[in-house]
Amino acid sequence: MNRYVLSAIAIVFLLATGDLIFACTYWHVTYDVPPSRLIQNIASGLLGKRAFAGGENTVLLGVVLQYFMIALMVGTYYVVSRRINALNAKPWVWGPLYGLVLYVTMNHVVVPLSAAPKGPVIASWIILSIVVHLVIGVTVALGARWAANKP
Repeated sequence: MNRYVLSAIAIVFLLATGDLIFACTYWHVTYDVPPSRLIQNIASGLLGKRAFAGGENTVLLGVVLQYFMIALMVGTYYVVSRRINALNAKPWVWGPLYGLVLYVTMNHVVVPLSAAPKGPVIASWIILSIVVHLVIGVTVALGARWAANKP
């Protein structure tokens, strides 16, 4: 496999896993929500409220969807960065901007258009989610720059 593919796979695994750990920890510690319930909430984007009655199958679906969404985020940046060299030249500028675009897209387009039930508006969750998306953006941008630089 080439450097781009290996880098993208590593970044997807790191970010999807880290994001799940962050979300599960936040909701469990703050509101005593079990991790399985949080992951079923991801699956509810496709299944609606039925996801919460699906047991292990919808937990697995939630995990698959999480990795798929992160793969789309990483893949999009990697593909575009191969065509627009400025993205690799300044990852500390473009990465956070990409993270903000991801946050807005997920929270103001994808989730509202999904079948997921509307959740509460919690300021600490919003602030931490923005920070996590900034970290995601920077990590993707640095990974793409590393992949673009020949050893």
